[in-house]
Amino acid sequence: MAASSLAHAKQAVRTQVWDALTAAGAVHGDSVHGRIPNFRGAEEAAARLAALPAWQRANVVKAVPDKAQLPVRARALEEGKTVYMAVPKLATLKPFYLLDPAALTVPPTEAAASYNAATVAPTVEVDALRPLDLIILGSVAVDRDGARIGKGAGYSDIEFALLTEAGLVTPETVVVTTVHALQVTGTPIPTTVHDVSVDLIVTPEETIVCPTPHRPSGVDWPALTAEKIATIPALAARQGA
Repeated sequence: MAASSLAHAKQAVRTQVWDALTAAGAVHGDSVHGRIPNFRGAEEAAARLAALPAWQRANVVKAVPDKAQLPVRARALEEGKTVYMAVPKLATLKPFYLLDPAALTVPPTEAAASYNAATVAPTVEVDALRPLDLIILGSVAVDRDGARIGKGAGYSDIEFALLTEAGLVTPETVVVTTVHALQVTGTPIPTTVHDVSVDLIVTPEETIVCPTPHRPSGVDWPALTAEKIATIPALAARQGA
């Protein structure tokens, strides 16, 4: 599929899901379009995730900073797990906040809020991270095979690629997304080689085990423009290494 056709197909799925969530009143806030949905039931999805063996085994978690995953990040900190969270747009050479439950000076729910991270957590370089047991992704839509799409900026896929190249994503690392049931689409989501699939989809009502999730082996450099690389210092540094 041509790049323009692929982008159009992905955007059609996003719009379909955003419209369905809005019509059902299934999100917090006035508008969900253009965002990772802050869906109603996020706390219940986090609780369902926390009951899974993959969660209970995990000591080190990398999580997106989206509001929908705030209950997941807070629960991880409450349970003593180390949480890494990306700096917005990966815009610094140290592109991850380190949320260490043993070093927090505020309650976990406050520390886990993205707008507080800069004041309560140090930033660290990619190579300073510990190997990841669990990766939590936000999604606009996901299908039952594990293919997912975000807002379209591609930062989750770039993060994953960087972490993979650094040896921090192992075959044992479990990749999860928490979503509303309406975000689980029956329309197959088109993907490219650099798109990350998930092992598990967790909704407030259901846990879906994905059969053959795809994991990129590293950064797909030909797919990135020079301008994109220049805006992400960690990418630029790795390209020049």
